[in-house]
Amino acid sequence: MMRTFRGGLLIGLALAVLVAVGAIIYEFYDTRTLKRTVRRGEVLCGVNKGLPGFSIPDDKGNWTGFDVDFCRAVAAAIFNDPGKAKFIALDANERFKELQSRKVDILSRNTTWSMARELDYDLYFPAVAYYDGVGFMVPRARNKETSLDLTDSKVCVQSGTTTTLNVADYFRANNMKYEEVKFDNLNDVVKAYDTGKCDTFSADVSQLYALRLNLTKPGDHMILPDMISKEPLAPVVRQRDDDWMMIVKWTLYAMINAEELGVTSENIDEALKSKKPEVMRLVGTEGRYGEQLGLTKDWAARIIRHVGNYGEMYDRNIGEKSKLKIPRGMNQLWNAGGVQYAPPMR
Repeated sequence: MMRTFRGGLLIGLALAVLVAVGAIIYEFYDTRTLKRTVRRGEVLCGVNKGLPGFSIPDDKGNWTGFDVDFCRAVAAAIFNDPGKAKFIALDANERFKELQSRKVDILSRNTTWSMARELDYDLYFPAVAYYDGVGFMVPRARNKETSLDLTDSKVCVQSGTTTTLNVADYFRANNMKYEEVKFDNLNDVVKAYDTGKCDTFSADVSQLYALRLNLTKPGDHMILPDMISKEPLAPVVRQRDDDWMMIVKWTLYAMINAEELGVTSENIDEALKSKKPEVMRLVGTEGRYGEQLGLTKDWAARIIRHVGNYGEMYDRNIGEKSKLKIPRGMNQLWNAGGVQYAPPMR
């Protein structure tokens, strides 16, 4: 009888070990981010450590910004609660590794979409949230008018970014000489430029607008008018996780479509009563689009109610209602002179 008991105990322990190992393997290899997110009860968002207008915490740890709001929109679509977004600050050099290792569910962190990044890191960029380009900031005292005036400049850049490659290409293509001053940490780049260790600062133009606010005398510096590259900034997710990719992509597209249709956080209740087919499909009173995404019918209405449409998100963080006041430019809707465009919801 004792042998039977011991045998049963050993079998039970073996089964327990197998179940535990299986659970670990499932958690590590399962690509169903949506199921893990729902089970966890929050969306883990990788963001910039401190970029005004895009993602920055206050002294109480409350995050604000364009990229922050987009993550809140994803949380609103899933949980009907933008507060279910948790923000994890990541440096440029660690962002892709942390996404690959599942420390975060999504990168919403001024990241340029490029072919090499999709292929080399096994990642996917669902849609362009912000059209940008690399530019230059210089002291006004240098009296420079365009980027072609920057020959023999000392250019501060952050390593691990597409900026270093674009700057090198630009100066080589125009037969101009320059000295690269490179730092791993963005704060070190800003400090070096602010203290005169370099006479030119290169980054995405949106980033230059934001970081100029951190300089000792912001008014003494100007951002040159020309861009030298295409920098489509997009949220990033892991490949082979189509359900999650579709939610992230259509969260952005819902916000863009909402602006085009004139649906805002202020009139969402009226929109829910609308009889216009396009509005009805957007807010979920017609069709099963939310359910096909694994969400509720009113998933887009949740986003708009809690976070707003694309224009609202832009204006309060980086546009006219913000300190940055970055012109919409290319990020205007396609029917207002820009290139921001979303496929129809039908």
